[in-house]
Amino acid sequence: MACYIVVGGFFGDEGKGKIVSYLALKDRVAVAARGGCGTNAGHTVEFGGRKFKLRQIPSGFVFEGARVLIGAGVLVDPRIFFEEVNATGVERRVGVDYNCAVIEQRHIEQDRGSSYLSGKIGSTGTGCGPCNAERAMRTVKLARDVEELKPYLADVSFEVNEAIDKGENVIIEGTQGTFLSLYHGTYPYVTSKDTTASQACADVGVGPTKIDEVLVVFKAYVTRVGGGPLPGELSEEEAAKRGWLEVATVTGRKRRAAPFNFELAEKAVRLNGATQIAITKLDVVYPECRGATSFSELPRSAVEFIEQVESRLKKPVTIIGTGADAKEVIDRRRELGLV
Repeated sequence: MACYIVVGGFFGDEGKGKIVSYLALKDRVAVAARGGCGTNAGHTVEFGGRKFKLRQIPSGFVFEGARVLIGAGVLVDPRIFFEEVNATGVERRVGVDYNCAVIEQRHIEQDRGSSYLSGKIGSTGTGCGPCNAERAMRTVKLARDVEELKPYLADVSFEVNEAIDKGENVIIEGTQGTFLSLYHGTYPYVTSKDTTASQACADVGVGPTKIDEVLVVFKAYVTRVGGGPLPGELSEEEAAKRGWLEVATVTGRKRRAAPFNFELAEKAVRLNGATQIAITKLDVVYPECRGATSFSELPRSAVEFIEQVESRLKKPVTIIGTGADAKEVIDRRRELGLV
């Protein structure tokens, strides 16, 4: 049994939602807890013929036996929270930490009304930056102060630690990507808090010694939405030609694209203390991989890419995404002796 942290290795959009949903189903997790910033980060989960675009509910909700929790470090917008509770059907098994800060309409208006945030930085306009600023000033409203949230309030740190101490499987889901970290990213083109694995621990109230595996997720190419540097950036025309032109889950904006960046990946492994690596959308770069569930099914070109990743990053690639559905995955953990 294990406690996994799953975080993004680039600028977000790496496919963490898919990886978390797969692990939740495969490992039959007792708890799926979300860390991260707030509603500015969207995770897409395709399961059972449906597509879910989640900004609050953990992607691990797909396993019906999982308790789904939102950690104290996460910002909660009650309107979006209730929309997702209804869409996912998790009303009886979802919990929001008492100390989550609450996004109010005025935060959204401040975010969208700021020419600096919405213009230069490329903010999502969801109110997360202004809300986190208020939290730092110790004036923000917390979940425990909102009447409509009271039936869902929980001590997330207690629940997560209790599950770990019982030897149950737990997954902690980070949001965005390493290089959107307020501390370690491409400042000022970053989000309003840290996004690395250590922050995910703090967000849900788990000490680092309780973590068994840190899984850093990389896409087989790099994308970024909003402002800031993107080494090796392709033209929109070239990205479209390669099939790499994507649309952001939260904002609907086109994502900028570039080839896989080994230097950034090496730094992400170091910053997060990665023990394992996941690669998603291998099927986009190598279409003949689509739907593969065994490493032996991969063409030589794709195998060579995976081998290069392992050689450069010095960590095993344990999970490989080969399609959009949660079950379109190659899981190498048993083959590599890691389960």
